[in-house]
Amino acid sequence: MCTLTIAWRAFDEAPVVVAANRDEALDRPSEPPGVVSGDPAFVAPRDSEAGGTWIGYNETGLFVGITNRWVPVDGGGERSRGRLVRDALRCASAAAAKSLVEDAVTQAVYDGFNLVVADSEAAYLFEWDGELRTTAFDPGVHVVVNVGADGNFFEPPERPGVGRAQAENATAVRSALVSNPEASASEWRERAAAVLGDHEYGVCVHDPEGRFGTVSSSLVTLFADGSAEYEFAPGPPCETAYRRVESQV
Repeated sequence: MCTLTIAWRAFDEAPVVVAANRDEALDRPSEPPGVVSGDPAFVAPRDSEAGGTWIGYNETGLFVGITNRWVPVDGGGERSRGRLVRDALRCASAAAAKSLVEDAVTQAVYDGFNLVVADSEAAYLFEWDGELRTTAFDPGVHVVVNVGADGNFFEPPERPGVGRAQAENATAVRSALVSNPEASASEWRERAAAVLGDHEYGVCVHDPEGRFGTVSSSLVTLFADGSAEYEFAPGPPCETAYRRVESQV
């Protein structure tokens, strides 16, 4: 997943609202979102190749999502980043997930990642490039991409031009999605979905050679009353309709 937007505690009725695009090799197999039983149970799609996931939420009201981070990590790839997401989804809270992630990077070496965990009480961004940095999000709208988050970007040495463009896109997306205090969570989610599919913002990716691009998009809303909604587009959102995920925990 390469663009993750989250409105955290921006709306009283829904402390966590997420809109995110996944960019990946077009031939990488995956399975649509569904319930994964356990304690706690969670809802997430599945990467059929590595067995992990890139986004999901659980029955305790915890959201977890990840993007790649365009940095080389010595020994990276020892364990799938998607499996770390699945591990975090077994946690009962963002605080518990924070402890899990901090311990996990001492037990295995992962490729670079930006990982977000959020519930009604806390939201954290973990940036891993061989060292782990943890940021507690303030209430509001945040945008995470491969080169950083919320204006704190870096230029990847192997593709500085692409990195600069992605940073500019993320800045434009965040500007468009800064929450209006009079708007509802559902209105923000619809606006975010439109932005993710609007090529003006550059986050719905199409490769002319047909090898890589935006392969799916997710809209996740975790409400204050404990209920949740998940809408999933199994393709680029510019041309693929979102449909409600009927299997909910």
